[in-house]
Amino acid sequence: MVGYKIRKYFSEQTHAAPLAVFRIVFGLMITAGIVRFWASGWIYDLYIKPKFYFPFYGLEFIQPLGNFTYLLFFLAGLCGLLVAAGLFYRTSIIILFCSFTYIELIDRSTYLNHYYFVSLILFLLIFLPAGRFFSVDSFRNKKMLADQIPRWSVDSVKLMVLILYFYAGLAKLNSDWLIHALPLRIWLPARNDMPVLGTFFGYPGTAFLFSWIGCLYDLSIGFLLWKKQTRLFAYFSVVVFHILTAILFPIGMFPYIMIVTALIFFSAQFHLKIIDFLNRAFKLNKSFIEPSVALNFKKSTKRLTLSLFALFFTFQLLFPFRYLLYPGELFWTEQGYRFSWRVMLMEKAGYAQLTVKDGSGKQIVVNNAEFLTPLQEKMMSTQPDMILQYAQLLRDHYASAGFHSPEVYADAYVALNGRSGQVLINPKTDLAKEAESFKPKPWIIPLDDVIKGF
Repeated sequence: MVGYKIRKYFSEQTHAAPLAVFRIVFGLMITAGIVRFWASGWIYDLYIKPKFYFPFYGLEFIQPLGNFTYLLFFLAGLCGLLVAAGLFYRTSIIILFCSFTYIELIDRSTYLNHYYFVSLILFLLIFLPAGRFFSVDSFRNKKMLADQIPRWSVDSVKLMVLILYFYAGLAKLNSDWLIHALPLRIWLPARNDMPVLGTFFGYPGTAFLFSWIGCLYDLSIGFLLWKKQTRLFAYFSVVVFHILTAILFPIGMFPYIMIVTALIFFSAQFHLKIIDFLNRAFKLNKSFIEPSVALNFKKSTKRLTLSLFALFFTFQLLFPFRYLLYPGELFWTEQGYRFSWRVMLMEKAGYAQLTVKDGSGKQIVVNNAEFLTPLQEKMMSTQPDMILQYAQLLRDHYASAGFHSPEVYADAYVALNGRSGQVLINPKTDLAKEAESFKPKPWIIPLDDVIKGF
């Protein structure tokens, strides 16, 4: 019985309009983000100006490109427009995924959850028939045109959105967030200068209210969007939640990306109204808007695509729990923290002062500003793997400057979510001799507190 229902589901068709509208708005949002990034001067500040970078472990071959970085951003922005238009769709979406993800992986000090989310969606879109309806490609080649596509191709995007929200909610099921209203109890009072709402941000109860609402929102919103009876209420909640988030916190395009992404949960009839509205400018034939053509993958293509998606979503479900393989408090060690939908859960502040020595008695206390940008120094100072990476950068630099077998020691002092500061790195550990790996880092001093929960 279960097997029959599964086979039936994967043979069902749905209208292509939701995926076509999603393609349009997602491509335009990426291009808008690229333009915003360029206009703000962040390409130079983040990817050209730094002297050194923090590549992700295992991806060190992804290197900064100097002034060619502008070309990479231009390529991503152009492909965003091409994807939106559905022109050379397959080539454009592959180039967009590769260029955007390359940018994301150049320096881990610029890591954000929503960059990761965009990369995952772009990856999915490579294999989905998003260019088959209301696209330039299907207008030029009528053999490509189809308004009926496999239901799972639309549901796969919905599933990725649901995973993001639900796992973000699971991550909030911890004592700092629910019991102590941290870090919102630190952040909200700092915004008490806001008109109207600012008056309430100084009250502790506001932080607790926001914390609990945020947790319940993340845990439930994906399911509420999926269900027809609650969809309108859910989407209204998405708009209010993300607009408020955008006002309160400087997190870039993420709130707006999530607002337009949530549209994919609406019915085909809703998206056809959007298509009809857009078509007023193009005045395309009814036969193009309503071709009544179903897309059916070849058995081998369908089997391969579904197998790939099964692996993809299994990975997405399991990978965020890799932190369970590591000892210590996750928020403190950050071993398994990235790529796990842990959004705005902690406030870490601190400093890391590194000292380089050699056997001859030569010693120097490093001025971080000589090597790192302010953002890089801020990120490095509270993240153990980045401190290790920085230490080895210094080892290589000072070895070439005349130090014999340089040793590097860190004096790192960090405060987590308003706690008193404490030592993060064992000051007696020579980080020059420690190798980066996925293994636990025994030279991290454990947090002298316990955060209960996920």
